[in-house]
Amino acid sequence: MTDRRRQFLRRFWHSVRLTPIRKRGQDVDHLLGVCAALLSQRGEVSTARIAAEAIAAYDHLNDEGRGAFFDALAKDYSASAADLQRAIDAYQINPTPLNAHALHQAAEPRRQELFRRLNTGAGGTQLLVRLRADLLQTLDDHPERASIDADLVHLLRWWFNRGFLVLQRIDWRTSATVLERLIAYEAVHQIQGWDDLRRRLEADRRCYAFFHPALRDEPLIFIEVALTSRLAGDVQSLLDIRTPVADPTHARWAMFYSITNCQPGLRGVSFGNFLIKQVVEDLSRDFRSLRKFATLSPIPGFRSWLLSVRHLMSPELATVSLDNLEQLRALSTPLLEEIRRLCAYYLIREKRGRAPLNSVARFHLANGARLARLNWMGDTSSAGIASSLGMTANYVYRIAEVETNHEAYATNFDVARSVTVERLAREVNRAKSAVPA
Repeated sequence: MTDRRRQFLRRFWHSVRLTPIRKRGQDVDHLLGVCAALLSQRGEVSTARIAAEAIAAYDHLNDEGRGAFFDALAKDYSASAADLQRAIDAYQINPTPLNAHALHQAAEPRRQELFRRLNTGAGGTQLLVRLRADLLQTLDDHPERASIDADLVHLLRWWFNRGFLVLQRIDWRTSATVLERLIAYEAVHQIQGWDDLRRRLEADRRCYAFFHPALRDEPLIFIEVALTSRLAGDVQSLLDIRTPVADPTHARWAMFYSITNCQPGLRGVSFGNFLIKQVVEDLSRDFRSLRKFATLSPIPGFRSWLLSVRHLMSPELATVSLDNLEQLRALSTPLLEEIRRLCAYYLIREKRGRAPLNSVARFHLANGARLARLNWMGDTSSAGIASSLGMTANYVYRIAEVETNHEAYATNFDVARSVTVERLAREVNRAKSAVPA
């Protein structure tokens, strides 16, 4: 960097510190100037101070300002095409490890270094998580910003790897701040106030969350567990605050009935598989009699899929209103069995590429679970009916089978399932052919 440019940046940063910023909601130019100063700094103290100013400047942007900032990140903070070509040429002439390293550096977009320096400021990690959440909301209309997202994901996966995560059990003595956030974040089965939350934290229940040192009191993901004597098929019995608290030392099953990712900006950064495995280990250690672990999972997308495959339905089922709970409750046994068959077919046979179409199935099967059972009216909430037609699925985690199931899925996308569920799926075409034309 030339002396003239250094002097200019010093004067700029001095003016930034001394001049109040007006209308920051519109002032993306100020933020970009601070970012330029941030990339020019070498000292750690100066870098952290300027990063803090950049964080404050981003916080004052409105939607228009954030959009302009994202456009600048995409256009002006990419890798230099000229530098990259020179590095490619040098490596082709002399493919040494040193030239390979130079090529790697030339290919890295400038915004990655900007993000790393932003992360040095107080609240920098939280800002970058929030920045990505803001960015994700714009990608459908601005696909050219996808490269920014790729850079953020690359860095966030390093900064939020398992080595940095702290597992904590959440109970009634946990800080009110964290408990309030659990109520706000719960995405599977909404928490109906403090009484509901307290029942979910009693002796026969467990709640665990991953935290990161840079995001204090901000759960990244949490899991709710019921310690039961049986394999539960309906969530209503688990969520009823009137049920007496059972002795957890008599439990035989640990039912994972809710997993919630709390930070939209960390979408695609995987925590759930680590969380489940760690919770299984902790529960196995705390309760010697507890050897069976299963989920009580929703089946999101099943109802909309079913509406799209009326050709697979019997004429009787095709006339049923699939959003009318009372009509669904009154279904005859043959019709509800038909729905169970179609649900098994959906989870086992319907694909996205080679993987199952259903996202929850992909998650648990990739973790080594086995699809064991389907439950009619397992979730009768309005959300459960609208998404899963009231169906729930039990994915069982057997410690002795998890690794084998995981390898089979990772290698061939094999769906580990019980004989009962497989038989239901096979009966779909047979039942369809038996229906009179």
